[in-house]
Amino acid sequence: MPGYDFDRLLFLCVANAARSQMAEGLARAIFGDAVEVRSAGSRPSRVHPDAIRVMAEAGIDLSAHRSTSVDAVDPASVDLVVTLCSDEVCPAALADTPRLAWPLADPDAGEDGSDAQLARFRATRDQLRARLEILAALRGVPDGPRPREFHASVRVPDLPAAARFYAWLLDVPPKEWTHRYVTFVSEALRTNFVVLVDDGMELHQDTLYHLGVDVGTREAVIAAHRRAVDAGWTLHKPARTTWRGTPLHELWLRDPGGNLVEVYARLTPEELAEMPADREPWLLLESGAESAAER
Repeated sequence: MPGYDFDRLLFLCVANAARSQMAEGLARAIFGDAVEVRSAGSRPSRVHPDAIRVMAEAGIDLSAHRSTSVDAVDPASVDLVVTLCSDEVCPAALADTPRLAWPLADPDAGEDGSDAQLARFRATRDQLRARLEILAALRGVPDGPRPREFHASVRVPDLPAAARFYAWLLDVPPKEWTHRYVTFVSEALRTNFVVLVDDGMELHQDTLYHLGVDVGTREAVIAAHRRAVDAGWTLHKPARTTWRGTPLHELWLRDPGGNLVEVYARLTPEELAEMPADREPWLLLESGAESAAER
């Protein structure tokens, strides 16, 4: 599937004191009862008081949390592991469990309660929240079209929503993401696609507003239309055959940021020979039923 399928999530670090504890608290708030969330460490110590403090600022109580050893975790009870170590060596436990690596610097510099240290803890908290919101958006992405080519980069106002849309569209999970961007790489498509968060800076003329994926056939365009409707994506123009310009079977969608996306297939020689004299487009679907052209 293009997203992630998990019901039991574990955050791993060394001391299980700050990053993994904050991640656990944030994930519990974001996923609710849908996902069982835990955290652990290879050398558990304490829950850092500055982690408790900055999470309380966000309305999340860590005061009852305790550091846990990864040795106490049954591998069969975890669907997905997220490691949070940066300069440290992360625990090698649960090596056979699917995992994501989010290397974040330890905010603890031994200056408990100082303004500088609290600022680091807040930054780590906010980066974790942004990453977790994207992970939540990628959980259970529905099946989409089977594209054959795509290459672009865009800026979007809602990074998690865009991550979910493009995982669905490209049929591949992101290679990596941060709180600023999401990168998709597909060897099958020879694609490197970057979704960048819109930071309010002026958009220049070379910014891409029109994106496209080739799905191969008219039938695949029709199927993509139906899958888009089922997934709740926004239709800009329904599936149709167009003759002006480059003759194509095409479907136009809008991604969650309003960018236009064309799902298309080039016409075969036999289909091209059917071009009408007026070159008016043929709808491939009419009120949910196949048109005469499809039948």
